[in-house]
Parts: sequence; structure tokens; C-alpha cells
Amino acid sequence: MAIPESRLETWSHQGSVGQSRDTYATVKKTLDDSGSPYYLQSFESFLQGSYGNDTNVYRDSDVDVVLRLDSTWYHDAHLLSRDQYEAFERAYPGKADYGLPQFKAQVAAWLSQKFNGVTVGSKAIFIPGSGARRDCDVLVCARFKYYYRFNSMENESKAEGICFFLNDGTQIVNFPKQHSENCTAKHQASQWFKPTVRIYKNMRNYLVDSNMLRDGTAPSYFIEGMLWNVPVDKFGTSYEDTFVATFNYLNNADRSTFKCVNGIHPLLQINSHVSWAPANCQVFLDALRDLWNNWR
Repeated sequence: MAIPESRLETWSHQGSVGQSRDTYATVKKTLDDSGSPYYLQSFESFLQGSYGNDTNVYRDSDVDVVLRLDSTWYHDAHLLSRDQYEAFERAYPGKADYGLPQFKAQVAAWLSQKFNGVTVGSKAIFIPGSGARRDCDVLVCARFKYYYRFNSMENESKAEGICFFLNDGTQIVNFPKQHSENCTAKHQASQWFKPTVRIYKNMRNYLVDSNMLRDGTAPSYFIEGMLWNVPVDKFGTSYEDTFVATFNYLNNADRSTFKCVNGIHPLLQINSHVSWAPANCQVFLDALRDLWNNWR
């Protein structure tokens, strides 16, 4: 028996906005404070994640904030020819005195002065909620430039993102602004994209709560990416029709060609920090089918 339209409509709703908005405002004000020890550096703070992309559901509690260091940046120029790479090295010959490790240490110390219970993780700095303020993860990172062409500073082609390092030194690169812009563009094309993401996320939560899916199998970031690859004409008419059309497309498509919403990373890849394990994607789709067919 299919899941009724009324339940899908409920699952399509956005979760709490007010508390998340206020949490972000409080944390951003602290991060951007002129009294911080890193204030003279060039940096930018902005939202990422479900709340930032308007795909948050009731169960989503964390607010994800990016604090990006801009005065020091990292790069990947392996696509450049030898001549272009030599031109790149001539244009940017030196190394900065102030780097990401110092920036993260100063941010952590500053946040620990302003909030209770702050902990520094391998990826982000966690600020626990208090009162009406929600939990918040602050990802301290640096600007990252992925080069396609470089002849000079005035003649170059690149994608700009962020990077950070895990405790073991592994560099993680992502492109959150492209992710947000592409989610918005997809939604503007049909007005059904973001509600559909929320339906899939709520179905994921229901499966986890019912012990039908292991928690962590289908992260929200990859659910957004999976649905971003579905053609616009599969969305619309009703939530039931949308789920059936999007699911059937996903189940039958060559998913090896899918990209993350940023349009740069492959969505599905084995042993990658920025891609979804193909087996986990299949497990999630199988669980969705079982839930749909056996709904009571």
C-alpha cells in the first residue's frame, strides 16, 4: 500500500526556522566580533547544510556555520599544463605566515570564551545549545581554488570552494556555495525540489526510527545530491506522483554519472570523504521501496 498523500504532504514541510535563524545570528555575531584575536585576518562566515538550503525537517537540530579564512588559501592545479602551472607559480610564489591551524586554534579559544561546553572535533567546533539556542557546528576552513586554466591573474578559470584538514592530515575539499546556488536553481525550476528532499529525509528518519535502516547510511547532503540529479519533469502534480517518478528514475538510472549538487565531485564513489558509498545509496533505495510497498 502506497504512503498516502496526506502523510507525504506533512513530511514535505520545513522544520523549525525561528530557533535556527536566531542561533545563526548569535553565533555569527560572535564569530565576526571585532574583539576576536583573528579579526584582522580576512575571513567570511556563512551558512551551509539543511537550514541554509531550506531543506531542514523537524528532526534537524544542528545549525551548520562555515568560517572561511580568505587571507590564506589552498589550491589544486593538477589540471594545468606545465606552462600554465609555471605561470601560476610565478604569480603566487610565496607562502603565508598565518595559516589554517593558527586560525582554527584562535577561533576555538574565542568561542570557548563566549559559550559553555565548546568542543573541537576533527571536522568542526561544536557549540552546544542552551535555552532557545540550538546546537551549532562551526566548520573552520580556508578558501580553496580548483584551477581549470591559468595564464595570468587576469586570464584564469577556476572553481572556488573551501578546504579543511582532519586530525590525520587528510585534506577535505568542498564547494558549499555552489551547492546552495544549485539547490536553489533546481527548486526555482519546479518549486517541488526542496519539499521532495524533505519527504525523502523524513522517510529516512522514519526508517531509522523503525530499525529498518542503519543511522548514517543516508546523510542529508547525499539525499540532496541524489535528487538534484533527477530531471525536472519528474517533479510535480502531487507528492505521490513525485515520489514514484523520482524513485523510479533513481532506481533505473546509471547513477555512476551522478554529481554532487556542487557539480564537481562525483556523488557515488568508494572510499571517499566527499562522496556517497554506492552500496549505501542502494541500501537506502531498497529501504524506501520496502517502506512504500508495505506502508500500513
